Amino acid sequence: MQKSTCARVALLLVPLWLNACGGGASGGVDDRTLTRAVEPSLRAAAVAAEAANDWNGAAQHWRTLLSHYPDDRAIALSLARAMRIAGKPEASAELMQAMAARHPTDAGIQAELGKDYLAAERLGLALKALDRAAALAPNDWEILSAQGVALDMHDRQGEAQAAYGRALALSPDNPEILNNLALSQALSGDLAAAIASLRQAGEQPSAGAQIRHNLALMLALSGDAAQAERLAAKDLPPDLLRANAAIYRKLAGR
Repeated sequence: MQKSTCARVALLLVPLWLNACGGGASGGVDDRTLTRAVEPSLRAAAVAAEAANDWNGAAQHWRTLLSHYPDDRAIALSLARAMRIAGKPEASAELMQAMAARHPTDAGIQAELGKDYLAAERLGLALKALDRAAALAPNDWEILSAQGVALDMHDRQGEAQAAYGRALALSPDNPEILNNLALSQALSGDLAAAIASLRQAGEQPSAGAQIRHNLALMLALSGDAAQAERLAAKDLPPDLLRANAAIYRKLAGR
């Protein structure tokens, strides 16, 4: 399989690295008392919105909480993540830049800043932030995996796969890392290794539908459209399965 062909198909694959307003006081109750009273509800609403994939709604709730607790690192990180997933990475990066100025040695803030830059396609800044995060927390597999994604986006597959290897040493059989490793292997033209990595990822109890989707595309690219369709049937309704089957056959060269 030519590397250029794998690289084109890898563009289809998905890496796994992804407003209540405070009122005035009344009846002798001050703002701090009101904030403490509504905080549990706001947190619960934010978590529920995330569970429902309503990332704009989650960001709205986290933003309200941050307005009351502007120095709260955990709230700021939750807001940044929600905004990034909601498609607002520039706003997320701006928030993390401000937090990083106050907490320059916080690995979590640097890691989120790197992910924000990645989502905004500011690759140079992303890699610098993730390098800083990895230096601060060398045993954090999630940072190493994100670092690998950034290196892949720089077409530095060898270094990316080394980062995934370090991440797997810390978190063996992690399906998220294995998925990202597989995409890197596809980008470097090693389709057999990519399929093997995705099969290993798919065997893990926490593996999701996205990993099976990526494996189906790889199988189709290898020429096995029938197996790709059987795998996709586990997750797709009949109408989407028919549409995907046509894509699999095209990728398989039929």
